[in-house]
Amino acid sequence: MTSLDGVWKKNQKQIFTFEVKDADTPQNITFVVRNNNDYPYSNIRFFSTLKAVDAKKSTVDTLNYIMAKPNGQWIGTGFGDTKETWFQYKNAYVFPKNGKYTIEVSHAMRKDSLVGIEDLGIKIEQVQP
Repeated sequence: MTSLDGVWKKNQKQIFTFEVKDADTPQNITFVVRNNNDYPYSNIRFFSTLKAVDAKKSTVDTLNYIMAKPNGQWIGTGFGDTKETWFQYKNAYVFPKNGKYTIEVSHAMRKDSLVGIEDLGIKIEQVQP
């Protein structure tokens, strides 16, 4: 998890580096977002890039995730003001090869600074049969 201290600036890319040792095994990649009640929206949009560290080309995904129900209740879990929500990024993804990879994430909301986002992280797990 990367702490954003309650404010995520648009130009503040979050970069996660990890190593793939078994590229043949499908993996689920999930974003973990922690927000508080200061977050003013019911959704969050990301620009996300997944690439091998030594890759020359990459593609950018534009993602939209719902964070609150229509009545304003947060979808995430947790006690107090902070809620944690997991968002599926890649499902049963098979990496092209073993090696180091990065996921770069920036928010794609219209405001330059997003208040209420406390932490952002990723979780990578093998697909369970």
